[in-house]
Amino acid sequence: MIRVWLVVLMVLSNGFSSNGIGMDNFTIPDYVNIGVLYSFNTSVGRIVKIAIEAAVEDINSDPSILSKTKLKVSLQEDSKYRGFLSIAEALQLMATHTVAIIGPQTSTTAHVISHIANELQVPLLSFSATDPTLSSLQFPFFIRTAFSDIYQMTAIADLVKFYGWREVIAVYGDDDHGRNGMGALGDKLAERRCKISFKARMNPEATREEITDVLVQVALAESRVIVLHTSTAWGPKVFSVAKSLGMMENGYVWIATNFLSTRLDIDSPLSSDVMDEIQGVITLRMYIPDSEHKRLFTSRWKNLISGKTANGSLGLSTYGIFAYDTVYVLARALDTFFKQGNQITFSFDSKLSQLRGDNMHLDAVKIFNEGKLLCKSIYEVNMTGVSGPFKYTTDGDIVNPAYEIINVIGTGTRRVGYWSNFSGLSIVPPETLYSKPPSRSSVSQKLLTVIWPGETVEKPRGWVFPNNGRLLKIGVPTRVSYHQFVSQVQGTDMFQGFCIDVFLSAINLLPYAVPYKFIPYGDGQRNPSNTELLRLITSGVFDAAVGDITITTERTKMVDFTQPYIESGLVVVAAVKTTESNAWAFFTPFTPMMWTVTAIFFLVVGAVVWILEHRLNDDFRGPPRKQIITTLWFSFSTMFFAHRENTVSTLGRFVLLIWLFVVLIINSSYTASLTSILTVQQLSSPIKGIESLINSKEPIGYLQGSFTRNYLIGEIGIDESRLIPLKTAEESTKALEKGPRKGGIAAYVDERAYIELFLSSQCGFTVVGQEFTRNGWGFAFPRDSPLAVDMSTAILELAENGDLQRIHDKWLLNRACLSQGEKFEVDRLNLKSFWGLYLLCGSACLLALFIYLIQTLKQYNKHCPMEPEPSSGQGSSRSSHFRTFLSFADEKEEIVKRRSKRRQMERISYRSTSEVGSSISNTEYCQSSLNRIDSTNEV
Repeated sequence: MIRVWLVVLMVLSNGFSSNGIGMDNFTIPDYVNIGVLYSFNTSVGRIVKIAIEAAVEDINSDPSILSKTKLKVSLQEDSKYRGFLSIAEALQLMATHTVAIIGPQTSTTAHVISHIANELQVPLLSFSATDPTLSSLQFPFFIRTAFSDIYQMTAIADLVKFYGWREVIAVYGDDDHGRNGMGALGDKLAERRCKISFKARMNPEATREEITDVLVQVALAESRVIVLHTSTAWGPKVFSVAKSLGMMENGYVWIATNFLSTRLDIDSPLSSDVMDEIQGVITLRMYIPDSEHKRLFTSRWKNLISGKTANGSLGLSTYGIFAYDTVYVLARALDTFFKQGNQITFSFDSKLSQLRGDNMHLDAVKIFNEGKLLCKSIYEVNMTGVSGPFKYTTDGDIVNPAYEIINVIGTGTRRVGYWSNFSGLSIVPPETLYSKPPSRSSVSQKLLTVIWPGETVEKPRGWVFPNNGRLLKIGVPTRVSYHQFVSQVQGTDMFQGFCIDVFLSAINLLPYAVPYKFIPYGDGQRNPSNTELLRLITSGVFDAAVGDITITTERTKMVDFTQPYIESGLVVVAAVKTTESNAWAFFTPFTPMMWTVTAIFFLVVGAVVWILEHRLNDDFRGPPRKQIITTLWFSFSTMFFAHRENTVSTLGRFVLLIWLFVVLIINSSYTASLTSILTVQQLSSPIKGIESLINSKEPIGYLQGSFTRNYLIGEIGIDESRLIPLKTAEESTKALEKGPRKGGIAAYVDERAYIELFLSSQCGFTVVGQEFTRNGWGFAFPRDSPLAVDMSTAILELAENGDLQRIHDKWLLNRACLSQGEKFEVDRLNLKSFWGLYLLCGSACLLALFIYLIQTLKQYNKHCPMEPEPSSGQGSSRSSHFRTFLSFADEKEEIVKRRSKRRQMERISYRSTSEVGSSISNTEYCQSSLNRIDSTNEV
């Protein structure tokens, strides 16, 4: 197809002549031809022309660039930059042995000319054709010298997410530039779980009437966030029409791409009428960091435009700066190209040789043989220009793309922040963040306050309920049971119930009117499936669903739910029977383990107190039989605080104090539990909860149409053959009364909200086990519906002001069945509840025994020192010492101290024979102790 285009265009270029420079005999030429294809009769074109001419002049006067080679620029007017003649005009430039072309102005023309650039291998450098698809591998000779629209659309998507909007309306010109730009915006919004809800396309040359027709459709849509992506030619017309339609008032959000900032920069100051039409609009401007190069070029601009502003003011825009840098990029690439020893040569296209003729002059159009090498040199340029650091990434895009976010206010503009591909939204210049780690967290994303259309600083909600006369179709399940939640009024299209009242109360709190219509869902003969109802929302049959709809994981993947307005998890209901108390009921409060441990501690504490008191207290001395009886009596009498024996030792009193505290707690707990057992009627059931149902093979009932069936099969693993659907509460009652042996069910599984109503009139059943899911009921809306968010806020307000509880009491507050106050089986006290007390008591006993042992050993060493006996064996000596120690511990402490005192007096009286006397005394004492060891062993 491209060959046909070329043949046709060759006919149009009949007057072409070969004006190329002779390259064959020169390694480095004196001049290089470059072409500029632009619409110079536009305001942007006039700025671009001035900037390019200034750049060429600066380069030709700078010997450090290209040495003696000069740039020769051919300016070609793109008079129909969206039309067929643009191709012919591009070919006119290429017929002059042009090594590169700067331009064109629009992406539409760039798409067509890029095919020709590919065929003739001529680099095409453009700073205003920002269509992202031009960067594809299809166009290897297209080189963009400004930021791609992919980054501008990313910035807009981040803005939408920053302000919490979910949907936008795209208004754009229906050409390559507009369509592909909106395609990129849609992709970036989808990455942030947002979307374009309506695409309002316009003819790029639309009249005011055509623009009006499109904007009327936009005004009837739900979203109020409008993204306008067009050119400076007819973009202002859209704002003019929007102003006349009242679409620049409070509640609207207008985000314009950089066409608006370009016009504000070039034509500033605009008239007051034009400024009134764009008040509150947000627009983006390609960010150029402040630098010495930029300040010098800005101050020089006034001199450059001197005498060239006959058609109006020409303020410096970003396009002028990028046009200036584009020429420098090309010059530096050519400089590198020549320094690498390359030459500029042209050759005929062999594919066109057969089409040559005398009248067509196809010899004027030749292939640039070194075009690929020059493209490579361009992508390797690394310089600092007026636009800042200029370098390409591996993807062919300029590094560090960034935009200023501009808010139109009053007679001018105000910068409210920046966006960069590195750090997202910020209020500081992007270059200050490049040295820090990138952060895209919500905390780091910041913007200054924006004044929105309608002169308000309050963030617009971003959507309204569409005022197109269409009612919101709300599906309501028609149940055959539990009409207290939702039911249709007989003979009318009205509904009533708890769920309906909550919905009506919430929707009345919304700050806008929502026209709606309830539509029954179901045949009235059986309970409909709520999951199928939600699927109809995804297919567009219903706009919402109101009723007793449980929020589950599966359903949240289909729709968006509001905040739950009632909690309702799954529980198990089973038939119960009354349990009568028996003669051995007093054993029931404690578990067998609890009884065992308690009895052991009674004995242990008694033994410990006996050990601590034996050497000091006469109540704990005497014959072995008496001491055993005393110890047992003391131990068990502490249960009733009736012990008669006094404790005289400090350690004994310490242990007894801890033990009496433990006994007090045990007695109180036992008394409370036994009282409950004997006074409250007990219920029992073979079903203990969901675990019992899992381990059994008995049938289970569930409410037809609820999610219970899928949950029991998929999550719990119960066989489908065991599940029996039940339509009404009456069916459930009969099935439970029959039981599994008579064709009924062993248990009934349903949501707690239903069960509370069911048990209010059924005294023979009760909830067994714990609630084994945590669910709630909510209203369902399509995915990403803003109405779901507002309704959630309204439900929370109902809960806070008490209206939700009042609605609950109106429909669901019934007198509970008397059996519901009865106790289900017995809550026996187990060791788990008291192990801390026993640990405390046991630790006190061990501590007291340890201290007692240390004290006894010290007394033993003091009052009965042992001398070595050489004639005895080592084993016999240890046994003798141990038996002596036991005798010492068994003896009363008062006697030991009295004997020790008497022995000391004898030593004083017989100083001359102290050693012999001491030996005799010790021997006698120890021997007397050995004579009493037999009685100690008996004990």
